[in-house]
Amino acid sequence: MSLLSLQQLDVLLVEPSSTQHRIIDGYLTAMGTPAIRWAQDGDTALALMQANTPDLVISTMHLPDMTGTDLVLRMREDDQLIDVAFMLISSETDIHYLEPLRQAGVIAILPKPCTQEQLRTAMYNALDFLEPEPLELENIAPEELNVLVVDDSFTSRRIILSMLEKLGVEKISEAENGKQAIGIIESQFFDLIVTDYNMPEMDGRELSTYIRSESSQQSVPVLMVTSETDKARLAGVEQSGVSAIFDKPFNVDTLRSAIQRLLS
Repeated sequence: MSLLSLQQLDVLLVEPSSTQHRIIDGYLTAMGTPAIRWAQDGDTALALMQANTPDLVISTMHLPDMTGTDLVLRMREDDQLIDVAFMLISSETDIHYLEPLRQAGVIAILPKPCTQEQLRTAMYNALDFLEPEPLELENIAPEELNVLVVDDSFTSRRIILSMLEKLGVEKISEAENGKQAIGIIESQFFDLIVTDYNMPEMDGRELSTYIRSESSQQSVPVLMVTSETDKARLAGVEQSGVSAIFDKPFNVDTLRSAIQRLLS
């Protein structure tokens, strides 16, 4: 469990509805979270963040001046806000809105209305994202691990790098797609490869197949991160030899547990 507590979090809630604000504020108060800041639109929220960077932003999808997707993408373009944890509470199910959110590294997507228990679980995921427990490996120290992260989205790579760094990993290489990753894999040894599925040039399934059948590191653990829901495609991914598949969004605890299971 994180060394942080809910009482220490600086939370900004972005919600145009006074009713929804009272409900969520009530949930957080019952959990022991101090008074949260409140913005009713995206521009006000961004101004509040610039004045005092929060630990966590909780937003609905549809705001008067932008969407929650627009808001998190604006945050990820700002050096001051790029690493701020972001949580969505929304009844939206349209992939047009949700896919960019998943790529931007949200820590949780909750239904609207959500229960207090659902919010509590997401809040503890936020704590773990902000200050996770370090990796505990039997035969190697986390700072000695050599990890390759493959994703065509700069923002997604940044989020995964941040998680790995918080777990104590220091040696991390990056590639924008499978084709670029192959050149890196053949030039240095890796203890772990974390890859996205949908990428141009060469996707994650093709990269995993190459690693298992043609590379000089055929036994390296490969973790795949994806928002793919097509069962046939996912079956093909599993057959390509990946060691584990994570849905976006995923939390630090999931990543830590998988690494410890595969490398201990």
